[in-house]
Amino acid sequence: MKLSSKLVYFITGSKLIVVLLFVLSLPFLVQQIASEYTNYSLREQRKEVISVIQKKGIDYYLQGDDSYGSYTLLKEEYIALEPDTNGQRLDTIKNAQRIIEQDTLNYRVLNYSFKMNGKPYLLEIGKATASINQYNKPLQRIALYVLMGLIAITILIDLVFTRILIRPLGKIIASKLINRKFPFKDHAKPVKTSTDDFKYLDESLIVLMDQINEDFEKEREFTANASHELMTPISILQNKMENMLAEDQLTDELALRIVEMMKTLDRLKKISASLLFISRIENEQFAKTAGVVPREVIAEVIKEISHRLEDKNIKLEVRFSDGIFSFKANYDLIFQLFYNVINNAIKYNKENGSIVISDESDAKGNYKVLIKDTGIGIEQSELGFIFDRFRKTNLTENVGYGLGLSIVKSIAEYHGIKMQVTSVIREGTCFTIVFSK
Repeated sequence: MKLSSKLVYFITGSKLIVVLLFVLSLPFLVQQIASEYTNYSLREQRKEVISVIQKKGIDYYLQGDDSYGSYTLLKEEYIALEPDTNGQRLDTIKNAQRIIEQDTLNYRVLNYSFKMNGKPYLLEIGKATASINQYNKPLQRIALYVLMGLIAITILIDLVFTRILIRPLGKIIASKLINRKFPFKDHAKPVKTSTDDFKYLDESLIVLMDQINEDFEKEREFTANASHELMTPISILQNKMENMLAEDQLTDELALRIVEMMKTLDRLKKISASLLFISRIENEQFAKTAGVVPREVIAEVIKEISHRLEDKNIKLEVRFSDGIFSFKANYDLIFQLFYNVINNAIKYNKENGSIVISDESDAKGNYKVLIKDTGIGIEQSELGFIFDRFRKTNLTENVGYGLGLSIVKSIAEYHGIKMQVTSVIREGTCFTIVFSK
């Protein structure tokens, strides 16, 4: 999963958890807010009543009576003032029931005792709990709507910020990893970013790529030079051995030894030539301007290699479709690619075996050539290494010099061709050569 996706899921999940916790606690919070506001309102009313009494006297309310009582039309609020007979100092707010006009109602009641003209009085102010709670649900809905809006806005802001934040990482991956093809022909440009971590990662990848490219160039140069320089002494040795064989005084035993030495020298010459050939491919010294038709190249390969089919009595079947596919390439290199693959299909095949060469197009429009044999097969653990230089598989068989498939790989990479291999031991191997559309 991408980092951006993880961040999106985390941000969205965390916001949803916040919403869930808020929804669960919202009724309690609204009730607490309503209760605190009611307490505040009752205290303000008490201050107002006491202020009036201090200015106009207690008779302003009592008007000659022993007590005073007043309530609103709907009995939502009331004020009561009477002499305090308990003698307790009260300043409390609590829920209590009161009987007003034979109705028992629940109120939030403030009790406050004070003295006026040396006499104790008790002030009681009440507010119906029904009127207090009537706005709870609308308040909850409003609070929920506001929260959902804020959450949506913060999620949008977080997503935009996250995209901006990790955009340099995406550019680093695209420019340094995904869209880079080895060997690197140009120096990678640094990605502009203000994030130190991304900047360090980008710089480290650039340094690593430069080091890899430098080491690869040195290895390729050494291989080319070594292969080229070896050809001269090998040729000199071959000439000297041929001259020695031409001498009349040479014994049969010595002649046989010289012949064996010449075979070994010939193998060394072929290895050097193959390495030099691979180096020339990797250095792109071959033009890719010819219009090459794979089926025609394969026909030429079969003509040249047909005698090897007869040696092992191998049946070759070619099944090509009616359509003709062609692409720009180097004819000689494509010939060498098919030659090596078909030669391997013959080399590792069984006596009286068969080879089937066919073509097909996949759903993406890519053209494929399939070369399937009934040979000894390749171990699954070895399939990933068969294109490596000097990597030998099926060691009990005649495996050659370990460079044939390396040449195939170099030619394929040079032309942007993909190689796919499937194999079953003692049943055969199938090489699929994919030409991209």
